[in-house]
Amino acid sequence: MRLLAVPLVAMLVVTAAPRPAGAQWHQFRGAQAGVAADDPALPDSWSETENVAWKAEVPGLGWSSPIVWNDHVFVTSAVSTGEEPKALPGLYDPGDEQGKTKSSSVQQWTVFDFDARTGQLRWSTELKRGVPTMLRHLKNSFASETPTTDGERVYVFFGAIGLVAALDFSGHIVWSKELGAFNGQQEFAPAASPVLHRGRLYVVNDNTTRSYLAAFDAATGAQVWRVERAEVENWSTPFVWENERRTEIVTNGRGKVRSYDLDGKLLWELAGMTVNVVPTPFARHGLLYVSSGYPGAQVRPVYAVKPGAFGDITPKPGETTNEYVAWFQPRLGTYQTSPLAYGDHFYTLLDRGLLWCHDARTGQETYGRTRIAPEAAGFTASPWAYNGKVFLLSEDGDTFVIKAGPTFEVLGRNSLNEMSLASPAIAGGSLYLRTQSKLYKIARQVTR
Repeated sequence: MRLLAVPLVAMLVVTAAPRPAGAQWHQFRGAQAGVAADDPALPDSWSETENVAWKAEVPGLGWSSPIVWNDHVFVTSAVSTGEEPKALPGLYDPGDEQGKTKSSSVQQWTVFDFDARTGQLRWSTELKRGVPTMLRHLKNSFASETPTTDGERVYVFFGAIGLVAALDFSGHIVWSKELGAFNGQQEFAPAASPVLHRGRLYVVNDNTTRSYLAAFDAATGAQVWRVERAEVENWSTPFVWENERRTEIVTNGRGKVRSYDLDGKLLWELAGMTVNVVPTPFARHGLLYVSSGYPGAQVRPVYAVKPGAFGDITPKPGETTNEYVAWFQPRLGTYQTSPLAYGDHFYTLLDRGLLWCHDARTGQETYGRTRIAPEAAGFTASPWAYNGKVFLLSEDGDTFVIKAGPTFEVLGRNSLNEMSLASPAIAGGSLYLRTQSKLYKIARQVTR
């Protein structure tokens, strides 16, 4: 089923230019975990009007990030037929009034394709409609999983209804599968995104009923394999790690970090994560970084793992390294944001507005926890970087621009004045930011 076209909130005309390199941002945080190739066209300042190529309304509620392939910008949303409570900024514990909520309205789980050049809606395809059967955290949504694409099809996973599907670039459903809708122990609703690798789509869903990691044939949707997991909840997206020794699928988890080969066989595991695991693993400098950091946990770990591990690689008490762990920091993990490795530095954005910098290869501190700004209190979106700058998007819609390197320096602040929890996409010399109700394309040298 299709929805009516979404009206543009504003339309500006961008000077025509050849498409630059880096025109794809095919998954959550892109191919390089938030790092984009340097490009002089990429903006470092913007507002609701400055350097805005276009902005478009996105109906419903969805905290999935946008993805980009050439001139297609895909986002997902759960469009309610009734009124839904809006997210509140900050950290708060579960409960009937704050932590989790139930919807009694019919939702329409929908994929949108916007034209990257103009912001016009090409199509919207509804995959399913109905009343959700599960609760969600007030800051989660029923469409928080970021889609992914191979340039031929766009793939979506809606954990709240247990649906995985593929659509072509015209919005037609190629295949869809019902996997079952299962909630986690705290009933916050899922949010882990699907990932693609060499013709297979990987989905992780950890819950109290039937936790699993599954591989599907991307062309047909046929299940290739499924492995059961001893987990109860998880919001961390899997990571396909192509390293010097092999290719493996790394999954973060409340119980353990686990890595599997491409046939689903367990390769290694690592204990010590906190509850409420959110950060997504990633690799840089030949190392794999895995972390978690639930506030108040005594140990909030970051591990840097070497390629080639087998078995249980958990460091013994008092150890900070072993054969396969290059370094370990016990208090460096973040709660909702994923870390960023840019150049030689490992940046940790703490949810309450502090930035911390370490050497990415050794784990040694470069500068300590530093308050970004007095008014910057809540962060959920993961940081990103390009052109020698690190960007930090707050829940209030303010992006703080930080000078990359060993010395902390705030270079600017860009405000969109609307709550934002989604991480951006960066492609074709432009930045795509999603707020609670809008999708922005931001680029330099916009003419009116």
